[in-house]
Amino acid sequence: MYNKQASGLADSGWLDIVTIVQESGGAGGDAAAESAQAVDVASVDFWVGLWESTREIGMDFGLKALVAIVIFYVGRMIARILSNAVRKVMQAQEMDKILESFVSNLVYWALMTFVIIAAINQLGVQTTSLIAIMGAAGLAVGLALQGSLSNFAAGVLIVMFRPYRVGDFVEAAGISGVVVQVQILTTILKTGDNKQIVVPNSAIMGSIITNYSANDTRRVDLTVGVSYDDDLDKVRKTLEELVAADDRILADPAVTIAVSELADSSVNFVVRPWVKTSDYWGVYFDLTEAIKKRFDQEGISFPYPQQDVHLHQVTAG
Repeated sequence: MYNKQASGLADSGWLDIVTIVQESGGAGGDAAAESAQAVDVASVDFWVGLWESTREIGMDFGLKALVAIVIFYVGRMIARILSNAVRKVMQAQEMDKILESFVSNLVYWALMTFVIIAAINQLGVQTTSLIAIMGAAGLAVGLALQGSLSNFAAGVLIVMFRPYRVGDFVEAAGISGVVVQVQILTTILKTGDNKQIVVPNSAIMGSIITNYSANDTRRVDLTVGVSYDDDLDKVRKTLEELVAADDRILADPAVTIAVSELADSSVNFVVRPWVKTSDYWGVYFDLTEAIKKRFDQEGISFPYPQQDVHLHQVTAG
């Protein structure tokens, strides 16, 4: 009977083993039954405990993963909103398109860096070492691109504070020319003889900037020297007539015509009419030529430096 039932042991569970042992009877059978029941209970407890632990770990990780996903998507939405806000502010200020795009993207990715770190940290990953590595890498890149970053910062200041705009005639970093383009790192100028000069923005911001086109009007400064023998009232009247004959000269502010200096060989008059900025060089050249021609007609002389040389004859003794 035992052998017959034992032959089916491979297909039987722990309850079959207990039944076989009970049928065999005796104290030995009772001991085997108790041992089988203990093994069965221990096995069940193991699998139940494993399931419970796996479920708790899975639920905990799933909850963390869900929170990390929420942080990522909400953070990305906020980053986009702030980036678009920066873009709109720069558009309202009519800033350079290249700088507008660069700054808005820089804001977006800077915010996304913090969002990604926060999401990874929520998963239980230690981000301290990651931040340290990123900081060291950023420092290395910053040192390598120190000059470029300086030019970029200067370009941002130029666009924000607008010491000049495209089309202005400026003098900066020892260069004079018309501003053709303001880029992120450089400013392109065109000189009067049509040469293109690329000037680093940091060099411009580190120097004195003279913008000749900043205002709508400019003053033409001329100095006219006449002989000490000439009639000063006649000279003044002639200059006034010349100024009044030019329609490009503005009535307000009033023209200044006055004796400015009693020089070594001439009496110097200053002629200071106001004109539109666009008419500056035309009035400057035309008025200078008109003064020379009119003074020749009026017999007003233009003195030039003279030296008297005295020769002394020395006779031999």
